[in-house]
Amino acid sequence: MIHSDDVPVVPGFLAAAVHAGIKPYPVKDLALIVSDPPARAVGVFTSNSVKAAPVLLTGARIRSGCCKAVIVNSGNANACTGDRGFRDAMAMCRWTSRAMGADEGAVFVCSTGVIGVPLPVAKIRKAIPKLVRILRPDGIPEVVQAIRTTDRFPKFLWEKTVVGGRSVTVCGIAKGAGMICPNMATMLAYFLTDLNAPVPVLRELLKTGVAKSFNRINVDGDGSTNDTVLLLANGVAGNPPVVHGSRGYDAFRSTLHHIMEELARMIVRDGEGSTKTVDIVVRNARTNADARKIAYHIANSSLVKTSFYGEDMNWGRIIVAVGCSNPHIEQDKIDIWYNATKVVKGGVSAGRPQEERARKVLKQPSFTITVDLHMGKGLYSVLTSDLSHEYITLNASYRS
Repeated sequence: MIHSDDVPVVPGFLAAAVHAGIKPYPVKDLALIVSDPPARAVGVFTSNSVKAAPVLLTGARIRSGCCKAVIVNSGNANACTGDRGFRDAMAMCRWTSRAMGADEGAVFVCSTGVIGVPLPVAKIRKAIPKLVRILRPDGIPEVVQAIRTTDRFPKFLWEKTVVGGRSVTVCGIAKGAGMICPNMATMLAYFLTDLNAPVPVLRELLKTGVAKSFNRINVDGDGSTNDTVLLLANGVAGNPPVVHGSRGYDAFRSTLHHIMEELARMIVRDGEGSTKTVDIVVRNARTNADARKIAYHIANSSLVKTSFYGEDMNWGRIIVAVGCSNPHIEQDKIDIWYNATKVVKGGVSAGRPQEERARKVLKQPSFTITVDLHMGKGLYSVLTSDLSHEYITLNASYRS
């Protein structure tokens, strides 16, 4: 059973968070996750060509496949801060390793928040020893709170499964609400487990999970400089090493991927100012690649997203987005559904009664738009949100 409210405890992991003063108001903004023993580690990072200093440093260190700790701050992205930013990221790791008596190379760093502003490193340095002192097994919810920026609610899930006759715990935590785009989002996500598995197996599990979850969400079409997803497995469960294709592999994959997909859905539901969560499904395209292009074009369309917000039964905006997406389509083959109600048949309206039924679908907080192209077997789906007045309010003054 998946848990979203109980306090998660993952054997071998400790966590804590404090208010370091990075944010101007008294909330926790600096967090630490520690694995004892050190965990095997894999990660996926932003595809944005502009990468924050923490992404560059952690991306390099994760090649070792070993992680003792992750130090993470919110309120400041440490992005576009030049050589100083990289030195500051290294300093955060160095101060953490010294406070713990750990190998500096096994300490990772992540940041999220405003771009282009140097970190208040003196405040961070002062706070790190306290973070280390208050580490505890039930500190994960504090980390979840500390990594939030514009998030309206905390995001964490955990579940137990059985691998090789041993109970294994999987916990996922995430932050993200805006600047959400394919190839991850403005998000940080950490998956902690006591599973015993080699790095290549963990890498495949993470890569396939991200492809089905965080790489299929959209809020506003912009990707971030700081996106990071880490999977840390410390082996404390004592199960035989997981082998690809084994029963244990399948059990863990199912649990991990379920948590990843649910967290991705939570991120879209929390999209800045969003009121709707919408699955965009494109089927029977010529190829999966064509279906993907079309699905993302629909999901990215401001006209489509504002029609969702206004509960406007304007399927014309959807078919326009299909036509603008570049893959070859034939207009007179297109069918469109709002949930189970077909509003377009063969590229034209299926009738006013159908549109009136579909109008009721738009009043729901979650629904599915399906576009059938009748041109092949290509299939792809994307999870998106609407675009509201509140989105503009939040982002018009995010830095000021």
